[in-house]
Amino acid sequence: MVKQAFMLFIVVLVWTKSAQAQSDKAFNRIVALAPHIVENLYAIGAGNKIVGTVEYADYPEAAKKIPRIGGFHGIQLEKVLALKPDLVIVWQSGNKEGDIEKLKSLGIPVVYSVAKDIHHVPRELIKLGRLTGREAQAKLKADKFLSDYHALVEKYKNMPSLDVFYQLWPSPMMTVSGKTWIHQTLSTCQVRNVFANATTEYPQISLENVIAKHPQVIIIPNEKAKKQPPKVDWGRWTEIPAVKHNQYIEVDADMLHRFSTRMLTGVKDMCDKLHASRTYYGKRT
Repeated sequence: MVKQAFMLFIVVLVWTKSAQAQSDKAFNRIVALAPHIVENLYAIGAGNKIVGTVEYADYPEAAKKIPRIGGFHGIQLEKVLALKPDLVIVWQSGNKEGDIEKLKSLGIPVVYSVAKDIHHVPRELIKLGRLTGREAQAKLKADKFLSDYHALVEKYKNMPSLDVFYQLWPSPMMTVSGKTWIHQTLSTCQVRNVFANATTEYPQISLENVIAKHPQVIIIPNEKAKKQPPKVDWGRWTEIPAVKHNQYIEVDADMLHRFSTRMLTGVKDMCDKLHASRTYYGKRT
């Protein structure tokens, strides 16, 4: 324990001197503590500034080569310090507050990613641009994101709606309420989230709850996980319109669940698939 404490002291001392020497320069050694932060840094041309990140930061391909310093369950402080970062970008709702406070106590500059809304993505890009000296590139990406988003809203805003169940997780079964980012993407596609009025953001529900809502479409996100979740045998419940008419939609969870520029690609794919279901039901009336 004494040896480990001494080594940590040495690493902190070396990092502190390095940080002081670089205090008047742009941030060039960044630890990004969420996959969406990594994606957005690459999107504005600052991916080469990332020296450390977390598990599941796997896009673009180059991101897979970045050293890992932890994941959802926490970070390894010694690994962070050994990378001598001049900035750590944390996810306010995704990283442990204890880890963030430890970083701050060591004098490491910390910036928060606080995206909770589609409109926050371009703001995040602009902020990252200022931090990395990529203002012009960030502005272009932000403007393109907003333009593409508004085009999607315009395309579907007058379409007939559908009642949709978003199966966030199968066991225990969970969905999304109207207080979430995912609900906002559903609204972009002009469909009704049947659990929009739930009191919590990500409510745990029962099969009976789903049956009672009579969704016309069931959306199932594909998760990249080490252990694949069990599948729900929906075919047993033909009283659900989505089951009776075989209206299931699979979507890319990495795109839809990350606060990155790629999410619009995921939303467009989901909207297109939902429109196919809309057309199907339209032909039956």
